[in-house]
Amino acid sequence: MSSHTRSESNPPGIHDMLTRLISLPSISSASADWDHSNEAVVRTLADWLEPMGFQCDILPVPGMPGKYNLIATLGSGPGGLVLSGHTDTVPFDDQRWQSDPFKLTERDDRWYGLGTCDMKGFFALAIEAARAFVGKSLKQPLIILATADEESSMNGARALAEAGRPKARYAVIGEPTSLRPVRMHKGIMMERLVFEGRSGHSSDPSLGNNALEGMQAAMTELLSLRNDWQARYRNPNFRVQVPTLNLGCIHGGDNPNRICARCELQFDLRPLPGMEMDELRQAILDRLQPLARSRDLSMVFEPLFDGVPPFETPAEADLVRTCERLTGQTAEAVAFATEAPWLQRLGLETLVMGPGSIDQAHQPDEYLALSQVDPAVRLLTDLIRHYCLDETGLND
Repeated sequence: MSSHTRSESNPPGIHDMLTRLISLPSISSASADWDHSNEAVVRTLADWLEPMGFQCDILPVPGMPGKYNLIATLGSGPGGLVLSGHTDTVPFDDQRWQSDPFKLTERDDRWYGLGTCDMKGFFALAIEAARAFVGKSLKQPLIILATADEESSMNGARALAEAGRPKARYAVIGEPTSLRPVRMHKGIMMERLVFEGRSGHSSDPSLGNNALEGMQAAMTELLSLRNDWQARYRNPNFRVQVPTLNLGCIHGGDNPNRICARCELQFDLRPLPGMEMDELRQAILDRLQPLARSRDLSMVFEPLFDGVPPFETPAEADLVRTCERLTGQTAEAVAFATEAPWLQRLGLETLVMGPGSIDQAHQPDEYLALSQVDPAVRLLTDLIRHYCLDETGLND
């Protein structure tokens, strides 16, 4: 569906666009108490983009009522550039904000508000950059992509990958990187392991089967696997050069004088590019299933969420070299995860680069420094010109 009406022929300026976007709650969360629809944000973007000549397709995310992706396309052709962002924000702690999170507030040469840098601000800047190309004959299309639920499930990007849309050649995801190009990040896996045995009086171990002792042995195996992976995999582009595995929380038993019948461990694993999540899970199963059998424990091993694969675009890729040339910065690696792996699955040469600092994301008094605004618009304008207007942006 794409029926939108708007009286003005042009979108408002950057400040007014961001004011409007910040005022629309679009929190995504695994907690139903926090979770919001992103429909108002998506429809607002479409209302601004359609009068500029963009074809706007609003796509419901399957199985997620109230969640929508937006694909807005200016021009046509087999190549083109995607400027991609997520419409949702994280929850917030009202007591720790100095100003209303849903009201754009300017002070200290900064714009404060929930989502200013992560990452509603990117949409306002991308639309401002696109304004210069309205009415021009683009050789390749410009696509502004707005996704749902990046902060919680990544299901918006997942749905796009499964649908095979959008079609283009290059994609820049405007996550806050202080306008430095990022060509790789680690993945994130969060896993749950449960052992169940049998309770009994602690005075006689034969009366039960201790799940907590089984978990202690399992943790030893997991740490041994971690050592193996860290010996095999290393990437000097990352500050933490090896894959990590963190034993995050454990719950088991109910009393010191009872044999523990059930124990649950939750841990996270952050793989480097080149490490496959399915292979890592299988390696864990190969270690833990024999252990559970030998102790006669029932075992459940499952992901807490589907996980985010690691991401890497080669250093010699055209998009990497172009963004390095435009910014004067060498592309780097970051610790946080993005929707980049799913855009890569669509065949898009992908890079992460946007205004604002990740240090402000997910924090009280989140802000976008005004010093980032004009450079971001110039950079996005240059990218659109290069990939959508110039002959150099065409496919070979």
